Amino acid sequence: MVRMRIGVPREIKDGERRVGLAPDGARRLVGAGHRVLVERSAGAAVGFDDASYARCGAEVVDVRDVWRCELIVKVKELQPAEYEWLVRGTTIFGYAQLARDPSLVNAVLRAGVRVIAYELVRDASGALPLLAPMSRIAGRLAPLIGAQSLLTDRGGSGVLVTGVDRVSGANVVVIGAGTAGTEAARIAARLGCRVTVLSRGAARVHALAEALARSGTPIIAHTMDAIRAHGFAAAIADADLVIGAVLDPGKLSPRLITRAHLRSMRAGSAFVDIGIDQGGIAETSRMTKLSSPTYVEERIVHYAVPNMPSLVARTATEALTSATLPYVERLARGVSQALAEDPGLAQAVMVADGAIANADLAR
Repeated sequence: MVRMRIGVPREIKDGERRVGLAPDGARRLVGAGHRVLVERSAGAAVGFDDASYARCGAEVVDVRDVWRCELIVKVKELQPAEYEWLVRGTTIFGYAQLARDPSLVNAVLRAGVRVIAYELVRDASGALPLLAPMSRIAGRLAPLIGAQSLLTDRGGSGVLVTGVDRVSGANVVVIGAGTAGTEAARIAARLGCRVTVLSRGAARVHALAEALARSGTPIIAHTMDAIRAHGFAAAIADADLVIGAVLDPGKLSPRLITRAHLRSMRAGSAFVDIGIDQGGIAETSRMTKLSSPTYVEERIVHYAVPNMPSLVARTATEALTSATLPYVERLARGVSQALAEDPGLAQAVMVADGAIANADLAR
């Protein structure tokens, strides 16, 4: 068996507190005969101190030693400060987010590394098992973040999303009925909001509506085709909170919300764009950071943070490690072998050997 060196760097993206591998994951890999090298303080922000990794058999090392490993397991996309550490032939396994950043694409091509994107890995059923847990977390957070954005001290209109006494809860429009949209609709409905879900997929949005009706939290559901033009504009105009949850893996998001749509909303309404990693769904969408998460444009409070799950970094790290560890174990036994045996993993290779390997990224 190949004895792989697996590196776990400390995440340096603004506000990012997750870590690519929890101590229990390190223990399993070490038990299988691999070396796990964890950068000092990589897990400190979520309560995994260096000693907890050392007790699991991992080696706690400096950043330079981590990036010399054959397999790097991380969370967020490479940051400019990390480019200098890239070593030709290394495999980087994490959320890649290359489609929206040409400078990052050029950096990994020049470095000659292989990048396997969590967000593109598919299982035998065609689902996205490594994207799903973070999408569920982001979807559950979105109504809560929207509730904060509506507060007057954040520039919001002062709507209490839950309502009170005879005052109705917020009017929430969720665009997208995938994993994130489903969770956002579920949580918003449970909070007492009036929820409308708009989706391109008829079967998915109708299944969601039926499930929530059975749970006693009914929503209004429409396909985008059925509500196109005036109906879509009217739904946005009436919303206190719009949640964008449209995802087309590996591709930039469609721009569905125009400035005119936003101008029709009440001043101080809120827009949470979960899909900002893929460019966002509004003409006004631009990426923000956890240290400065919102901005006001067209009188609407925008929240567009790409790493929302880091707000609950401990839970997110444990959920992510649970999902990714079986794939890390396969890659540790030999990257080429793992890719040959698993087409769903192989299709997540975005760049390799200085060339673009993913057709959508090439386009």
